[in-house]
Amino acid sequence: MGPIGVLVIQRTMEKGRKSGLYTGVGAAVSDLLYCLLVGFGLAFITDFIKKYKALFQIGGGVMLILFALFMILHTPTSHNLHHQDAKKISFTHDALTGFVLTFLNPLIIFFIFTLFTLIVFPSADYKFYHIILGYLFIVAGALLWWFGITYLVDKLRSRFNIRTVSIINKVLGGIIMLVAVVYIVIGLKDYFHL
Repeated sequence: MGPIGVLVIQRTMEKGRKSGLYTGVGAAVSDLLYCLLVGFGLAFITDFIKKYKALFQIGGGVMLILFALFMILHTPTSHNLHHQDAKKISFTHDALTGFVLTFLNPLIIFFIFTLFTLIVFPSADYKFYHIILGYLFIVAGALLWWFGITYLVDKLRSRFNIRTVSIINKVLGGIIMLVAVVYIVIGLKDYFHL
């Protein structure tokens, strides 16, 4: 639930579910592009990553903690959540802004790189169709996430407010923080051969 999540919620609340969903689709396409860039880059340095996997886990865990802290400490404002735009914007514009805002977010590349190094995807052991299937599931997961968020917001539209978004950010941030601590502990154990 970063800036794009707030934007998707805001558009769903103000302009309807399709607008929010198209914004999420644009973000998912941007995520896929980053995944492909990171994945193809990692394919060339798989041995390097395996050699320093423990350090990547520790560094990735620290980055995830920073991301989680941002989510927990970031407080959405009523201007960001309920700002109404007088002119009607097309679904193409919604998807394009979702794509551009996600693509320009520097945290995304670090987040995806961290996830790919933690789970070692793609691996040299995978066949081509495994990798294609992996990328398809990444997109499917992202689209399912945005589908679920817009569905939930649309159904709870009248009850959604800044406090609710703030609570969701804190809960998700806490979950990410727990996962990050687990990765750091595993990385430290591997690094010190405990």
